[in-house]
Amino acid sequence: MNVFVTGGTGFIGKRLTKTLLIEGHNLFVITRSLEGKTNTKQITYIEGDPKVTGNWQKVLENCDIVINLVGETIGQRWNDEVKKRIRESRILPTKNIVDAIPSGKKITLISTSAVGYYGFHKDEEIDESYAAGNDFLAQLALEWENEALKAKDKGARVVITRFGVVIGEDGGLLEKLIPIFKGFLGGPIGSGNQWFSWVYIEDLIRAYMFILNSPHLEGAFNITSPMPVRNKEFTKALAKALDVFAFFPVPHFALKVAFGDFADYIVNGQKVIPKRLLDLGFRFEVADIYEALRRAVSQK
Repeated sequence: MNVFVTGGTGFIGKRLTKTLLIEGHNLFVITRSLEGKTNTKQITYIEGDPKVTGNWQKVLENCDIVINLVGETIGQRWNDEVKKRIRESRILPTKNIVDAIPSGKKITLISTSAVGYYGFHKDEEIDESYAAGNDFLAQLALEWENEALKAKDKGARVVITRFGVVIGEDGGLLEKLIPIFKGFLGGPIGSGNQWFSWVYIEDLIRAYMFILNSPHLEGAFNITSPMPVRNKEFTKALAKALDVFAFFPVPHFALKVAFGDFADYIVNGQKVIPKRLLDLGFRFEVADIYEALRRAVSQK
């Protein structure tokens, strides 16, 4: 099939596009710069910015599947301008994608969201039936998802993928944490008791392909390991995988200095379960946090 991808050159997108190519699909990947990109029989790079309307939308019209992965990282120091960029990098591309989908065409839209949709929770297990929270990220995720769901009015199949923190080599959270831990400066964040919902990148890609190849599936899916851990367990597992010590807890006030309002999201969390995938028989090959970290670190 013809597959249009936003965010296809990022941490997750590179792995997903590789799998899609192996499966025999033809890819059209939007990118801000064509420098270093080479078109082949199976993959075509299109220069453009999905936040802005343009000729790339004409290409999308002729595709069978659209995978929307684009979005500025939230892991930075927040202020009003950063929050605005984070929001626009999600809402504007999704709106432009939906606008480009022809009415009545049997197209599949798989649009990214995040477990931040649920807001802060303590120890209760959260599945897809839970409502959105009231904080900034939760309301952003709700707006993001609602923008994607408008494609249903055009006859599209819409799937929302709510990620946990993605564990894998060559990017993501580990890229920032490994140098800190190797410098013996890593440790639990805050109390260390907050829940950490995560997924190994290979399981994330497998879940995407499972959903993609099941045309009857639609709606929201949590894509997280069925074994979430507390932050202090994650810290212990990463230190073990790197064969280092992790002594130094990071206090909330220090995170406030470094990350502004985003610090509140680092010291809070939610215990998210991928109930829908599990009920459908999908099995996570790497559900244990230490095994995921060991595999990711071994590739460094």
